[in-house]
Amino acid sequence: MKQQREYPKITISRKAQAALEGGHPWVYGAEVRNTEGDIGNGGLVDVLSDKNRFLGTGLYSEKSKIRVRLISRNANDKFDAAFFERRLRYAWDYRKTVMGPDLEACRVIFGEADQFPGLTVDRYGDLLVTQTLSVGIERLKPLLFPLIYKILTGDGQNVRGIFERNDAAIRELEGLAQNKGWFELDSVPTPASPLTVIRENGVDYEVDVENGQKTGFFLDQKYNRRAVARLAGGKHVLDCFTHTGSFALNAARGGAASVRAVDVSESAVEMARRNAARNGLDGVMECTAADVFDLLTALEQTGEKPYDFIILDPPAFTKSRKTIDSALRGYKEINYKAMKLLPRGGYLATCSCSHFVGDELFRRMLRSAAADAAVELRQIEARQQSPDHPILWNVPETDYLKFYIFQVV
Repeated sequence: MKQQREYPKITISRKAQAALEGGHPWVYGAEVRNTEGDIGNGGLVDVLSDKNRFLGTGLYSEKSKIRVRLISRNANDKFDAAFFERRLRYAWDYRKTVMGPDLEACRVIFGEADQFPGLTVDRYGDLLVTQTLSVGIERLKPLLFPLIYKILTGDGQNVRGIFERNDAAIRELEGLAQNKGWFELDSVPTPASPLTVIRENGVDYEVDVENGQKTGFFLDQKYNRRAVARLAGGKHVLDCFTHTGSFALNAARGGAASVRAVDVSESAVEMARRNAARNGLDGVMECTAADVFDLLTALEQTGEKPYDFIILDPPAFTKSRKTIDSALRGYKEINYKAMKLLPRGGYLATCSCSHFVGDELFRRMLRSAAADAAVELRQIEARQQSPDHPILWNVPETDYLKFYIFQVV
């Protein structure tokens, strides 16, 4: 028997109803047709069809274009601490299953894919790093964060603190201020330093959770880096957009003859140097601060082919549909230049982390770049993000990383 509903209600258009019934969890403001009750910003609301049929319960945002993010489609759910603890335990149990021994550095909560819309929780060794990107999750975090700490420590995991990386501009769309700092937990002292060390694929990294990109490190490429390491033996490798050196370090550990790691950020390159030294790979790995576009152009102009394995791991060139064409031009430029630089039989690892550049668009761009470079691509692997970043087929936004390894022939 359904419980008596205690939440405010919104009625939505048939278009929005079709999207929800198709499995997507968002309701846009333009699709809201009527409201009933006192709706609080970030509070829970029931979503109804135009025929008054219950479609789900979600978190309401009065400022965002995404007006409601569903967290349940079950009219019998009670949204108490026990409900959220069950859901968090489900997410943690999933990571234990799919990540196995790789739990030391993994994504614990991946937003909509774990039914916590707008929440990211990453684990870096003994530190958890969070981003709250919706006002509803912001209101819930005093409940959620102690529960996450309880679940992990109760499972024998060492957690010495939770650091909030809420310095993302997208928070402003929710009416939330940007900030970062330690989340205070009862009876848990605040850590003295935001630095920690993780091990991934046998490589040790220093991670700065306060100042590093995103939440400190890019966890989604974990197994793609391992795939690169398997092919790197004896190769002369150029790792473009290296950030703190993760692909370069995996290639060096995989037995590369030489590795050059390039990034425009001086601080990232300095971190890459420290990581190389930490792993005893500084004799193989050279780190260079340079603009990758300029570097590839300069290398092409020499007419030489000093590298037989090139890795392209650029940042997202677009974060909206409006700039897809510009992004594709950027992707094509770097891939074309890399293909021209490689000798016949050389290897190319290339990727895009932009959701808006879908797989078919990315593949079409690669075909065009190869045609212009007068080469053929022999596909070795097609990969995506690691399974701690699960993809929900009904939520395309969770499917964002394209990763290909080719031999250029």
